This record gives sequence, structure tokens and C-alpha cells, in this order.
Amino acid sequence: MKTQYYTATSLDGFIATEDDSLDWLFSLGDLNDSSYPAFIAEIGALAMGSTTYEWMIRNADRVAAETGSSWPYTQPVWVFTSRRLPVIEGADIRFVKGDVHQVHNEMRAAAEGKNIWIVGGGDLAGQFYDAGLLDELIIQIGSVTLGSGKQLFPRRVLSPTLRLLSVRQIGTGMAELRYEVAKCDRQIRRQSGSGFQQ
Repeated sequence: MKTQYYTATSLDGFIATEDDSLDWLFSLGDLNDSSYPAFIAEIGALAMGSTTYEWMIRNADRVAAETGSSWPYTQPVWVFTSRRLPVIEGADIRFVKGDVHQVHNEMRAAAEGKNIWIVGGGDLAGQFYDAGLLDELIIQIGSVTLGSGKQLFPRRVLSPTLRLLSVRQIGTGMAELRYEVAKCDRQIRRQSGSGFQQ
């Protein structure tokens, strides 16, 4: 079981524009030609921030055109938010807030041995990293620059924490990098519970 941050970014490190647009992404290739179908088949639980969730609701038609469904997940989804958000009928959604460590334990149980996907945004993935819970980053880099926007991973992470596992070209518009997150002593202690404060 792995906890994975799987996302797409512009060449200059932004996952969305300042106003949360992903229009730049959809022109870069077909989702079915990417690693996504194999990736999602191994996912047992998802976590997403409120901005990502609200984007899914606002862009239901676009999501349906890309994936075949306005809510394409059959797995349980934990949405991290401090606000009251609309519920999507028929979807298994759990609204949570606070520390990611306790929620991660719930997600692991629900995933039943499959992987956990941190959908976004970047700061939520960073919180899982801070807690020593993030195992992999799978980053698809698009051949565009945005100049500004929502950061891919707003954390300072220095070598050799990220270990490059593979590089894959996707058509002429994207490259996929897969990194393993090496667990430092501090992260291992937090994961095991010693030194972790609720």
C-alpha cells in the first residue's frame, strides 16, 4: 500500500492558474493514453482539498467529457475542508478537517490494501509529506508555462529525499516523473507514533 500524490503541472511548477483553471491541461493529451487508467485501478481511497472538490462540482460537464462521469470515483473520498460544501448524490464522500495523520489511518482501513491517492492541491499533499505519510510523487509535466498560479508542492524538499524511479514520455506534450519519498528519521518517528502530537 502506498500513499501517492499523482498530478499534472506546468513546466514552471503550477497545477492550476490563480483562478483555479485547468484549461491549459486538457489540450495536452488524452487521459486514456496516460498512466491514469492503470493508476486509478490500484487506488482504494482518495483525499482532496476543498478547492479541488469545488472545481469538480463546477466543472462536472468537463469531467464527464474526460472520464465518462461527472463524479468518476467509486472509491471513498475524504474532502479536507473547514466549510460546509454541497454533497454529490451517490458519491461516497467524507468531509473532514484537522490533522491528516488520523484521517490517513481511516483511509488505510477503507482502502483494503490498495493505494491512497492525494488528488490535490499541493498544500494538502505537503501536509501528508510533513506527517511522514507520503510515499510517492507521480508528476506529469506539461509543455506549457503559466507564469503564476497554484503551486505544485509548496514545500522545501532537498536532495536526497526524492529518488527518481522512472521517466516516461506521454505523446509530444507531457513527461511523467515518478519519485519515491525517502523517509527521514523524523518522519519515521512520526509515522510510528513516537513524538507525534495530536
